[in-house]
Amino acid sequence: MIQAAVTHEFESWRSIARQLLMRGVSPDQIAWRTAGSGEVLPELFNELTEESSTSREAIARVPKEFIDLAKLVIFHRDQSHWAVLYRTLFRLTHGEPHLLNVAVDDDIAGLNRMHRSVRRDIHKMHAFVRFRRIEQNGEEHFIAWHRPDHLIIRNTAPWFANRFATMRWTILTPDESASWDRHQLCFHAGVPRSAAPQADELESLWKTYYAATFNPARIKIRAMKKELPVRHWATLLETELIDELLKKATIRVDTMIAKSKSQPVGTDGSCKPTSTSAAEFVPHSHQLKVLRAAAAKCEGCALYCNATQVVFGAGPADARCIFVGEQPGDQEDLAGKPFVGPAGQLLDRALEEAGIDRSLVYVTNAVKHFKFDLRGKRRIHAKPSAREISACRPWLEAEIASIKPDLVVCLGATAAQSLMGREFRITKDRGRAIHDTEWANTIIATIHPSAILRTPAEDRDAAYSEFLRDLKVIRQEMKRLGS
Repeated sequence: MIQAAVTHEFESWRSIARQLLMRGVSPDQIAWRTAGSGEVLPELFNELTEESSTSREAIARVPKEFIDLAKLVIFHRDQSHWAVLYRTLFRLTHGEPHLLNVAVDDDIAGLNRMHRSVRRDIHKMHAFVRFRRIEQNGEEHFIAWHRPDHLIIRNTAPWFANRFATMRWTILTPDESASWDRHQLCFHAGVPRSAAPQADELESLWKTYYAATFNPARIKIRAMKKELPVRHWATLLETELIDELLKKATIRVDTMIAKSKSQPVGTDGSCKPTSTSAAEFVPHSHQLKVLRAAAAKCEGCALYCNATQVVFGAGPADARCIFVGEQPGDQEDLAGKPFVGPAGQLLDRALEEAGIDRSLVYVTNAVKHFKFDLRGKRRIHAKPSAREISACRPWLEAEIASIKPDLVVCLGATAAQSLMGREFRITKDRGRAIHDTEWANTIIATIHPSAILRTPAEDRDAAYSEFLRDLKVIRQEMKRLGS
């Protein structure tokens, strides 16, 4: 029996599996185990002297789908996965090349379950990690404690390093921990929750913000527990407030209804703007914080009456690239921030895959208030009219003038036509760089990510691939411009 010790790193497992496969070692000849932290792995094949003649040809036939599956399954906590992975690999290269298509096979079904479990755990870690700020040697440091189901810290740490590249942070887990010093990732031993800081001065601000944006009509406890497992609630500040906020839900709903009934209306029952343009509300300032404060009081079109709040742009004031969408959606309207809903999450994913750092770009919309049709309790997106787009355009112009970007990216036809005229056609000109414009050195338009979400399921992957292709063109243009 061959003793095979591996670590939870794909290259570790692949190296040993490759050696075993090249020597034709069958699965029942191997005893797998996970190596301990810092353990020096012994030479695996001192006792083996012959190689199988099928070696390299077999390795060359390994499907990419299996590699992608294995890259996540290796992080599963159940150590039986080592044997299942190698047994599947052996079968794929020894007479069962289409094994992955047999969903009812015990090995394939088991790997698929483990893959889904790890993938979900990674998603939960991205969503539920909460950093706390501390002072360390006179510098700001952010520390979080999280308890994942699986051994995923080495998979997720690079994502956090990219997302929070300018922060010094540490994520502690019971199994292993990761630290980022703005330059390098380091891994070290796991710790109990008691080793993590318990509070910081930012928490009260976050609780105030959450309570202010809490919408009792939208809370669904059963769905929340499904998507936000109770075991993670201890690390999430907002969960401390939910019971109290629900007790006050009736009063809050009555207040919201009273507020909506008190909004100014015209003779036809529609909301009545106090101006025909935002121009008179835009201050003579190129400071974003001044513009943002002034935008909160804008009444340049009727949309301000029913929207929860203005949703101004967000991002660095010296960004070299601006992404412009159509208008905020339901979640953006409640949060007061652009691109935080489903379309924003899709944009985040695509930007990451295209190699564009979201934290370095400025995101905004051509229209700053949410326009919607009310269907029961649901607020359904409604396309802003040409008059509403024109009325809000001074805000977009002011943002661009303040930032002075090298590149403006228009997401969707509304954003593109607001800057380049109504003749612009997104289907014809998407992904094409337009140079030397009055707004920036270059303007590039592509579809809005919400268009992908509305695409029929069978065509969605193709639509996303085309969107990703456009973003890669944008990334190349950013490099050319030195952004």
